[in-house]
Parts: sequence; structure tokens; C-alpha cells
Amino acid sequence: MSTIEVKNVSLVYNSHDSNVLALHNVSTSIASGEFVCLVGPSGCGKSTTLNIVAGFLKPTEGQVLVDGAVIRGYGMDRGIVFQEYALFPWRTAVQNVEFGLEMKKVPRGERRDAAMHYLTMVKLERFANTFPHHLSGGMKQRVAIARALAYEPKVLLLDEPFGALDALTREELQGLVVDLWQQTGKTILYVTHNLSEAVYLSDRTIVLTPQPGTIKDEVQIDLPRPRDALTAGFVEHQRRLTELIVKE
Repeated sequence: MSTIEVKNVSLVYNSHDSNVLALHNVSTSIASGEFVCLVGPSGCGKSTTLNIVAGFLKPTEGQVLVDGAVIRGYGMDRGIVFQEYALFPWRTAVQNVEFGLEMKKVPRGERRDAAMHYLTMVKLERFANTFPHHLSGGMKQRVAIARALAYEPKVLLLDEPFGALDALTREELQGLVVDLWQQTGKTILYVTHNLSEAVYLSDRTIVLTPQPGTIKDEVQIDLPRPRDALTAGFVEHQRRLTELIVKE
């Protein structure tokens, strides 16, 4: 488990003919073991914020810290799952999950055991030796989640991981993510444009304004788990998030 601190982060994209202010003075903190969703209108900087936390982008101003250490680039203390499955097509499911462990120089037998453990956690142990082109979209994303967990990062970052999936598969994987979070206690930052998903998943949802993105509000999702989208409390939290975004 780990804490994330975002301190006065701004980002300007420089192009040949103009500068675009993507984020302006974003500050927040995510407690160890907390599940936080990031929402907002298209182009508000949700994925940009996540990529700064991941270390793929360097802020123009401000800084991000994990457990008090300033992020200066990508590190294996942060596991990442994208909307695109990003699996190696020439590797089987178990070999894909092993990849991060190979980078950490974990011995072959130990990394195979660890990879199988996490494939079992995402209920794909029967498909360990299957190549990605024989897996459904939902199964590919399960492999991606298992790969992100296998090298035991402190923080898990997810960027609209279920955006391309059908509604039933999406609901199934939302439940899986909550189960994995409760089992592992990971600190999670999750980007989504789906407000129902944000209410279902998060302890707290951060709402960004349109470009330049800055924090408009933070909504505590104080609902018991497991959550039911048909309850009055669920609907009220979703309505609150909708109002915050629509009023922009």
C-alpha cells in the first residue's frame, strides 16, 4: 500500500505554433489503500493526470510523490492497465503475466508460480497457455490486470480499462477489480468517463473541469459494498457527479 501526493501540478503541451495548457494547479492526495476515480468531460486531462502519476509525462510545474519520493519517471512501484490490452501477441497469457517479473530478474520457477497465482486471481488459470488472439476482449484485460499485479507494485493505475468492452463484461470486470482491490489493499487511481462505474468502484471521485483541467470538486462515495446501482444512494451519488460535470 502506498500514498500518492499531487502538488500544484500544471502541464503545458508545446507544439510548433502554440502552447496548450492541459492541466492547471492540480493538487490532491490519495491515501494508502484508497480507491479513487478521476472523472470529467472529454479533454479535461484525466489521462494526462494519470500519465504524470505513472511517470510517462513530466509536469511543467509541481510534482507528484509516492510515499514521499518525487516521481521522476516510470518505475515498477506503479502498475498500469490501459484501455488497449497491450499484450505481447507472441507470448501466452502466463508469459505475458511473467513479463514484469522477468524485468525484475525473478528466477524462472518463482515467476511462473507468481504468474499462475495472479492468473488464478483473475480466474484465467485454464487459459495460461493460450495466446492473446484466442482470448476475448474481457479475457485479454484480465491478463493485463494480472500482469500489472504480478510484480507487486505499490500503486495500481487504470486508464478506462473497460471502455471498449460490452456492458455485461464490463460489469463482471468491475466486480473483479473491487474483489482484487479488497484482497490486495492496493492504492488505486482509476480514470473513467462512466459515472456509474465511478460510483460503483471508488471510495472517492475527483471531478476535473474542462481544459485546462483543474479539480472542481471531490465526492466521497460513502456507500456500503457490494453496491447496487438501483439503490437510492447510488443514484443520488451519480446524479451529483452528473450535475458537477454538466454545469460546466
